[in-house]
Order: sequence, then structure tokens, then C-alpha cells
Amino acid sequence: MVFDLIIRNGTVIDGTGSAGFSADVAIKGDSIVTVGEVAENAEAAREVDAAGKVVTPGFIDLHTHSDNSFLVDPLADSKLTQGVTFELMGNCGMSYCAPLNEQTIDEFKSRTDKFDPEYQPGWSTMDGYLSALEENGSTINIAAQVGHGTVRRTVMGMEPRMPTPEEIDQMQGIFADSLDEGALGMSTGLWYAPGSYSLADEVIALTQPAADRGKLYSSHIRSEADDLGGLFPAHAEAIEVGRRTGARIQISHVKTVGPKFWGRGHELIECMEKARSEGIDVAGDQYPYEWSSTGFSGAMFARWALVGGRQATLDRLADADTRARVRTDVTYYINRNHSAAGCVIASFPPDQSLEGRSLQDVADEWGCEPEEAALRLYEQSEGNYVLHSMELQDVDAIAKWPLMAIASDGSSLRDEGPLSSGKPHPRSYATNSVIIEQFVVQRGLFTLEEAIYKMTTLPASRLNLSRRGRIAPGQVADLLVFDPANVKQNNDFVNPHVYSTGMDFVFVNGKPALENGRPNGELPGRVMRSLDD
Repeated sequence: MVFDLIIRNGTVIDGTGSAGFSADVAIKGDSIVTVGEVAENAEAAREVDAAGKVVTPGFIDLHTHSDNSFLVDPLADSKLTQGVTFELMGNCGMSYCAPLNEQTIDEFKSRTDKFDPEYQPGWSTMDGYLSALEENGSTINIAAQVGHGTVRRTVMGMEPRMPTPEEIDQMQGIFADSLDEGALGMSTGLWYAPGSYSLADEVIALTQPAADRGKLYSSHIRSEADDLGGLFPAHAEAIEVGRRTGARIQISHVKTVGPKFWGRGHELIECMEKARSEGIDVAGDQYPYEWSSTGFSGAMFARWALVGGRQATLDRLADADTRARVRTDVTYYINRNHSAAGCVIASFPPDQSLEGRSLQDVADEWGCEPEEAALRLYEQSEGNYVLHSMELQDVDAIAKWPLMAIASDGSSLRDEGPLSSGKPHPRSYATNSVIIEQFVVQRGLFTLEEAIYKMTTLPASRLNLSRRGRIAPGQVADLLVFDPANVKQNNDFVNPHVYSTGMDFVFVNGKPALENGRPNGELPGRVMRSLDD
């Protein structure tokens, strides 16, 4: 056999958590053919010498918001440069690219106009959206989930009420169609409107189509602090969905937020372990930072103030008494993020000079309290914050659980062009690099083999992917070659659009996407519509 690629002399870390071993890896087409000793005289179109390096599966990012990234720029490579070869979009109940109708097009436009105000979607269904992604191409493999919040808006708009039986049927039909057209899971964002208007019975009913198809349920749970129902009841609700439907439950970006819950991360793990002992298939994912990120409205406003959409919120702020009540809630949200200095503006389209500055800094300049500055910012535009909402002891306690996957909660971006705008959370460029550089090499929180497992085989098993996440014959050749000692995060909160370094080669579907440390401008990624892709 003439191989397309042989990677020789590397230490293979196969993704399963087993110890690394010396081996060659031979690839034909998009698949791994041989893992072991490949004869020196074997013919191959290309050989890569991996002596002194490790060879691992490509990293799988289960929680991203790159839904429009590759529509805007198919060369979005902030994930590629840190070794990610697959990402799952449509998280937090927000699959804002599909389905689309008159109720949801505004969210698509608000998220896409900041990159390309001329972009017009030519589809309404999940199938149409995935076809548009296929036509554009991508640096890495991408897959979508269908979001509960988006589907609810499609059927009910932003109405804060229970759905009728007919509306439940209609939403179930949209979920079923989207999953059959290629969505690999469904997600909820029960903290965000309109998902926050739902009751558990609705969520259970709408998860059933995903459970019936063996597809993942991912949830940004109803609370990660002491608001709404509270952190522990919110975790219990996600577990109950699994108990009632049989679905695989993925609790998104597991964290403990605010002074009442700092130091209690281990309790979340205990709850999930107990549920698993009952036979409920629950696990989680996490990004390796003490800082989170979300929109102005999600970060600073109580749910009651957001009922009816943005204009209704602005109307409330125009009334002095209601504005004072909203300000009281804003004080609570500021204080659970280590003060106004821990609330940093990540994006603000009307005045980009404010990006990267703290709410306290802006308030001082404007001569007002931070609460008032937050309201004035929102009155001008929706934007995003980066928030100091967690503590390292909890990040570590959560990270060490064997079933906690690594996921960015970021997007595929680029250091030039439209995707380089704003001051986004550094995680979009560095999540996986931080795990290797800091958690493995510098701090020894877990071994390299454990870290690779959390970024490859574990997330693949959560999605139930049959051909990705491991190095073994028959697996798709999504492969990395690198020296762990060279992996480095180069960005920060002030300068987030800086690529990580240390990856020598990244192969996607058997084809090179990054060579000798640099992206090559090719688009070998695929849109994945099947768990067998």
C-alpha cells in the first residue's frame, strides 16, 4: 500500500488516557491505517518526523458559539492554532443561525452585522444553514446543535408564559426536523430569555426527540449562583431531564459563581457522581479560567427586567422608579463578579475605545456609580462583558473530575479581518493551550495523558462520535504533532487576538491545515451531520 502520510518516531498519546508509546502512524485518505512500526521502505506521499514530539488526536471543543464564524470568514483559525480540529456550535439554547423566521432573524442580524452588515442568510432551516456552511468551507470540522431558546422564539416569540399543547407539538416537530437534517444535539440556555420562561416539564418534553435519536442534550443551566432557582436546584433540574428522558446530559461550563458558592465546586461533582450511580448519563465541560463572559443583558439584569425584549427593557429604564429597582439588581450582579473592577467591557459597537476597560473605570470617567454606567451602556447598545466570576480553587476542583471535558465557550476567530473586532475572552485563542501549558506543564494538576483524554476521547464519547477522538486504525485522521514544552498562550484580556503557539502540525481529515507552526490557508474541515462522519 502507498500511504498518503506517515508520521514517524513520535510518542503516541492515543486519547484514551493510556500512557504514551513510541509508534509510527500511517494514513490513507482521511483514515488512520496503521499505528505501530511502519517499514522504513514503506511508500508515502509525505512523511513527518515527530522525533521528540507527541502525536495526539485533534482536540474536540464541545461548547462553542462559532455559529456564524465560518460564514463570515472560512479561515477563522483561532481554534486551529491551538490544536482544535472539531467544534460543536449552537450552545446555550442559541442556535441563532437556524431555524430562522421573522421572530429570530433579528438575533442573527445583531450577531452577524458587527462582522458583516451586508450578510443576508438564504435559508430558514437547519438543512439550509448546514448547506451554507458546507458551501463556504472551514479550517476545521464543525457541527451544530439546535437551541431551545431559538426554537421557542420561532414559535412563541418572547412571550413569558407556558406553551400550549399545540405549541409544544410544533416545537417538538422543529427539534425533530433539525436533528434529522444534521444537528448533532440540542441545547438549552435556561438563564437567558426566552429559555428562562420555560418550566422543567417543557424542557423534558422538548429533549425527548434528541434522546430518542441518541443525541446530546447540552445545558447552560438555570442558575450558576444564588439567583432564580439557585445553583444546586439548577444542576438537579438538568439531571432530572436525564432521569426522565434517558438523554445524555452535558452540563455546560460547570462553575460556581459568587461569594455564596466560592469554595463549593466539589459539591457539584458529588451531585453528578451520585446521579451517575443511579444510571443517569451526566457529565460536564469547563473552560480553564476564573473569568466568564456574557452579554450586557445577561450579565447585569434580573430576568423580570428583560421580559418582552430589548425595547420593553428600555421603556422600564425610562421610568425613574423602575430604573431604581433595576439598579438594585445591578448592584447584586456587580458584587458577584469581584466588584465593578471585575466587569470588563469586551465589545461595545458604539464606542470601541471602551473595550478592554472595566465598568469601574468607565463609571469614574462618566462621574457616576458603576450601576448607572451599566444602565447607560445598555441603553446605547447590547454588548459583552468579561467577568471575574469564579475562584481558582473551584476551577481546579471541577477540572480534576475525570468526566469533565475541556471546552472553550468561545468562537473560532481570526487576528485580522472582521473576526478580529472587540476584546473577547482570551479563551477563543487559548483554552487548550492553557490546559497544556499551565495545568499540565507548570502546575501538574493532571498528566498530559489525562489532559489529552479530556480534550479528545472524552468529548467524542459525550457526542457518541464513532470515528473521532482516538488514534487507532479506522479512526479519522484528525491528528496533532507538538512538543508540550513549546505550547504557549500568547494572548490576554487586553490583547486577546493573539494566536497560541506550539503546534507543529495539525491534520484535519488526513490533510494538513497547519504546517511547521503556521496555518496553510487550506479548508480541509467538514460540516458533520452524522455521528458516523
